[in-house]
Amino acid sequence: MGLLAGENLWPALIFTAIFLFLLDLMHRPKFWNSRYPPGPMALPGLGNLLQLDLENMPYTMSKLRQRYGDVFSLQMAWRPVVVINGLKAVREVLVTCGEDTSDRPLLPIYDHMGFGPKSKGVILAPYGPEWREQRRFSVSTLRDFGLGRKSLEQWVTEEAGHLCDAFIQEAEHPFNPSTLLSKGVSNVIASLVYARRYDYEDPFFNWMLKTLKESFGEDTGFIAEALNAFPLFLRIPGLPQKVLPKMTSFIASLDTMLIEHKKTWDPAQPPRDLTDAFLTEMEKAKGNPESSFNERNLRIVVADLFMAGMVTTSTTLSWALLLMILHPDVQRRVQKEIDEVIGQARHPEMADQAHMPYTNAVVHEVQRFADIVPLNVAHMTSRDIEFQGFRIPKGTTLIPNLSSVLKDETVWEKPLQFHPEHFLDAQGHFVKHEAFMPFSAGRRVCLGEPLARMELFLFFTCLLQRFSFSVPEGQPRPSDYGNMKDLPVTPKPYQLCAAVR
Repeated sequence: MGLLAGENLWPALIFTAIFLFLLDLMHRPKFWNSRYPPGPMALPGLGNLLQLDLENMPYTMSKLRQRYGDVFSLQMAWRPVVVINGLKAVREVLVTCGEDTSDRPLLPIYDHMGFGPKSKGVILAPYGPEWREQRRFSVSTLRDFGLGRKSLEQWVTEEAGHLCDAFIQEAEHPFNPSTLLSKGVSNVIASLVYARRYDYEDPFFNWMLKTLKESFGEDTGFIAEALNAFPLFLRIPGLPQKVLPKMTSFIASLDTMLIEHKKTWDPAQPPRDLTDAFLTEMEKAKGNPESSFNERNLRIVVADLFMAGMVTTSTTLSWALLLMILHPDVQRRVQKEIDEVIGQARHPEMADQAHMPYTNAVVHEVQRFADIVPLNVAHMTSRDIEFQGFRIPKGTTLIPNLSSVLKDETVWEKPLQFHPEHFLDAQGHFVKHEAFMPFSAGRRVCLGEPLARMELFLFFTCLLQRFSFSVPEGQPRPSDYGNMKDLPVTPKPYQLCAAVR
């Protein structure tokens, strides 16, 4: 009987193996598309997952580019991926072909946490009417508060003062500035979203930021990629939360803040912040099932602003101070320009930027050199496209390699070095390059770019107006090589000394 059962099992196993093999081939455009970009041989089922260094993807992409060219393909389990490198190709795919390449790939792990196609938001939302509605709202609200009674610039300037006060408390000894920078930038986002700021010692505030920091990398590891490739396993109750525990906790903290804020909302009063403005739109949209203004999207828009706006800007500022202690000559030149244009009697203003070409060049070079989002946020084709002589089918994930543009040897004089002169002409005037795209480009360009630029300039100039930074005596020179497994890419932990000027 046992032998007979075994004989009956073999045909089923063979059939299953053949079926899975054919299914795997069907998901490989190379199999049926002779004009698909080249790439490394993929394993059945896993694709190229085992061939990639998921803790240093930019390096992996650079090596593959050397072998296969500016446009090459990968197979992430059953998900076809095309990687785009170099200024010409990246600009073409993001800008020229933007209408057909601005969709987002489905990431089931986020869908099961309340993101993805069931909750649109702005960053991960599919390209379509709901995304356009939410993006227009977010951009217009940022603009409105920038021109209002208490503008974004006032919020940033006031918070820069609080940040400097916190730095004074640490000036007696070496310290890592990243936590304080995160608090300062987070309070700007909290002011925008909830019209409030937190004391730097507030326990809830500190727990929330610690949880967010610990969530870095949870969604980019092998397990997360495998679950996105095989979403059937995500139906196991509680599994997504176990894979992303810190991110789950951080979203829960934002939910708590949102519930508390809604208790004080008065629809008869002008909006105090973005949340009030969203709630007002929800009131207008009542009875309209097509509207994207609903509780679910409010939650995701708030999360988008906190997670993207806070982390990227504070990380860039952390890079800025690291590079100042590594390049004291640059720091002194920035301080000389600050003293000449602003002096010590007043706070920096955005109007000063036009008169400070060297400081402006330094801030831009920090962003270029730090390269904190090297592989951008993935895009997806919404229809078949012809691109660079290749035919890329609908539903293909696209990775625009921003690092290949920000470190392009054909554009930058010293692509792998910190060199502010990249953004200055022979007369010392500020010059912005087409290859400067840390905020991406095209329809999906970062909606918070104006706010981020404001924060970077005002926080940076305020800090260098008040302090001189140096490597602590007796400590080795810190490395300017980042933690490539983090997203965004953070500096390796370092300490500095802050001397009041």
